[in-house]
Amino acid sequence: MMESFFILIPIFLLVLYFIFRKDNSHNYVNLSEFDRKLLFDHVHYYQELTDEGKLRFEQKVVAFLSDVRLEGVGTEITVLDKLLVASSAIIPVFGFPDWKYRNLSTVVLYPDTFNKDFQFEGGDRSILGMVGTGFMNGQMVLSRAALQQGFSNKADKENTAIHEFVHLLDKSDGATDGVPENLMKHEYTLPWLQMIHAEMQRIEKGKSDINPYAITNEAEFFAVVSEYFFEKPEQFKEKHPQLYSGLSSIFMQDPAEKNL
Repeated sequence: MMESFFILIPIFLLVLYFIFRKDNSHNYVNLSEFDRKLLFDHVHYYQELTDEGKLRFEQKVVAFLSDVRLEGVGTEITVLDKLLVASSAIIPVFGFPDWKYRNLSTVVLYPDTFNKDFQFEGGDRSILGMVGTGFMNGQMVLSRAALQQGFSNKADKENTAIHEFVHLLDKSDGATDGVPENLMKHEYTLPWLQMIHAEMQRIEKGKSDINPYAITNEAEFFAVVSEYFFEKPEQFKEKHPQLYSGLSSIFMQDPAEKNL
């Protein structure tokens, strides 16, 4: 009984935090030269854009940071953190001119991994990011360490924040099921699911370089391969041409060809 009580304490405190927090979001009008340099130094996707593309990316970053509140729990949020969160949000939707995350109001950064009870200290902490449900609906929680790692040169095929924003895209049709129905034509749904299940079988047999976490379910598969698609597009296209083509159609982007 006492153990359950102590588990509920951090959840209760988090609820109070969301109820009584102050709105310290910043209404961006334009990015400064310092902001642009941070983007260029840390976001490879931004580096690859044309001048026109960079300007469009910057405008989308400004719009996102004006619409969505960023909060730190147990950590201070830096300008770089804000730009990386915004970049994670913009990269998957860069092919959509007017996309807004209507199912997101706040992104909360924790200093590092956390557990299902939103505790970020002690043992048994393995969660890097989470899209909230229930009382956390409209919230996203990210590990600040994982956010920064996702944009480091060592990140390889993984980017936690992009992963979570892809979940939000998936969820935008009402179901987080790996099939973003409002981003793909109905006739492509079955072939997409068939591709997912075929690749899951290859992963299970150890014949795929896709992160095994992808076999958790269709939603996780979609998020995991999307990380790969955006982080290492040339490699992904070479090794998984059909999946690449499917994701290129869904996101309306061809990053391997720098057609962004």
